[in-house]
Amino acid sequence: MSYWLFMLTDGALRIIILFNFHLLGFSPLDLAYLFFVYELMGILTNLLAGWIAARFGLNITLYGGLIIQICALSLLLNLNNFDYTSSKLIFTIFVYGLSGIAKDLVKMSAKSSVKLIVNENQQSKLFKWVSTLTGSKNAVKGLGFFLGGALMSFFNFKISIIIMTLCLIILILFLMLSKPIIQNKKIRSKQIKLFSKSKKINYLSFSRIFLFGARDIWFVVSLPIFLYETLRNFDITDSKAFFLDGGFLALWVIFYGITQAFTPKIINISTNNVATLIKRSKIWFLHLLFCSAVISIISFLLNDSNYYVYFLIFGLFLFGILFAVNSSLHSFFILAFSNKINVTLDVGFYYMSNATGRFVGTLLSELTYQYFGIVGALFCSTIFIPIGLLYFLKLEN
Repeated sequence: MSYWLFMLTDGALRIIILFNFHLLGFSPLDLAYLFFVYELMGILTNLLAGWIAARFGLNITLYGGLIIQICALSLLLNLNNFDYTSSKLIFTIFVYGLSGIAKDLVKMSAKSSVKLIVNENQQSKLFKWVSTLTGSKNAVKGLGFFLGGALMSFFNFKISIIIMTLCLIILILFLMLSKPIIQNKKIRSKQIKLFSKSKKINYLSFSRIFLFGARDIWFVVSLPIFLYETLRNFDITDSKAFFLDGGFLALWVIFYGITQAFTPKIINISTNNVATLIKRSKIWFLHLLFCSAVISIISFLLNDSNYYVYFLIFGLFLFGILFAVNSSLHSFFILAFSNKINVTLDVGFYYMSNATGRFVGTLLSELTYQYFGIVGALFCSTIFIPIGLLYFLKLEN
């Protein structure tokens, strides 16, 4: 419950900040700097969070993430005290970076706890739990996009932040009165290692960088700006265009999350054999590569067509199905390859790679769209997928 409520507020905060700075006159490209720092903090947090949880337990990282998020929201209440819009942006970049730290602390705690609950020989059960947790998280985050839009529609920025802050404070009080989450065994290692001892986890983590980079190259900046400009060409007002744009992103994330939750049924999992699942995952990786290549080529040919936007929406929803299946399989493999003693270290390292992929994808999303448009972003995304596949194929060795 704590994980889902946190992700709901995290998704809402993203949209609230976007709406607020849009009203202040900042362009979507200016707002990309917010996400650079957000993802950068995720990289650094995951590097340290696994070690902290291993040394002091998962409760520390869970409560720490919730408290940091409350502090970040509280700081945002002072946003209007700044006289210059540039100062407001710099201040929000710093605060949103704190939110990035909070998000990855909470996420690492939730993902690691699944490994501690499920027995080592129940791989199919582990896969179902991971898929359900990951999928529901993304679906709830998508609902958070809608929540953020609704809060900004009925209230102003300050009241919206106060409502979310109160929700998290109530959550912490509820957790303090309930039973603690499962505690992992603490380890004595005082070293923070950049790479895992397991070659498979290292290969999987490198593959994750390019898998999530491929998505975020078109998702973070390129697609929202393209849709916004397309809607404006139909003489739709700024406020409606921004709401429709955010609504589409929310629907895509919800659809993607639901698909993740149903991945075990989609691939008809009935085995505890990890090697078999690796072979199946390779096929889904190839499907994703083929889909991305087709979308890129047709986008190049039909970019000026009046019907192109409809094709793009359909194509990206298909991309979302294939990406969701691959993402769920990856999330399962990291727990399958980890042991219960060092699970927080391995999960922390793995999601550091995940944050690295999102950071690189965010950076390239801005650059490719600025110089080559949505088509350039899609082709760059397609290039990332086979690189991720090459690292993934090393898991078969």
